[in-house]
Amino acid sequence: MTPRPAIDHIRRPQILRAAAEVITERGLSATRIADVAERAGTSAPAVIYWFKTRERLLTEALIADEENFAVDLEARLVNLPSASARMRFLIEASTSDGDLSLWIELWARSLHDAEAATERQRLDDAWRGRIAAIVADGQESGEFTAAIDPEEAALRIATLIDGLSVQVTLGDNAVSEERMREICLDFAALQLGAELGAAGEVAGSERAVV
Repeated sequence: MTPRPAIDHIRRPQILRAAAEVITERGLSATRIADVAERAGTSAPAVIYWFKTRERLLTEALIADEENFAVDLEARLVNLPSASARMRFLIEASTSDGDLSLWIELWARSLHDAEAATERQRLDDAWRGRIAAIVADGQESGEFTAAIDPEEAALRIATLIDGLSVQVTLGDNAVSEERMREICLDFAALQLGAELGAAGEVAGSERAVV
């Protein structure tokens, strides 16, 4: 019996979450359709029904994890009162779980898979665009210096977050999540000519966004 398309909006996210969990635990190369199906409480034929191939499932799982983070982050940013508060929250949220296991898997896949490479670029562009928009808002409100281009500031801040997250993911003793957060806040404040405050000062915020 084939799955019912009417539950597509329920089963697909469940399978993608299960795939992300298995990839994080075992790595991309060791993740099997059967493992994902078992974790999702469904069958291997059902997984194939929705995603056609293992490769498509794995790529979509990596993409969905980042897109879910972005949606949740935007929902929280919109209620913050200033560009400084939004920048601080974005950095705190991004460094609250420095584990980039899924991103690292997507980066590696992008080296040899055109579809993954295109999606990786799209996600990176959106991430930097989100930061650049906050910078531009802060310049308009007078919170941030006008001496730096928003896109350049976004590239610098995003690149620092990515680089330090790799070290946290690899378990570098010199780079804890707390240290990463401090470095990123200090660097962003220097780039923007603004006082962003110490980590954890966003009233009512939760660092865990996803």
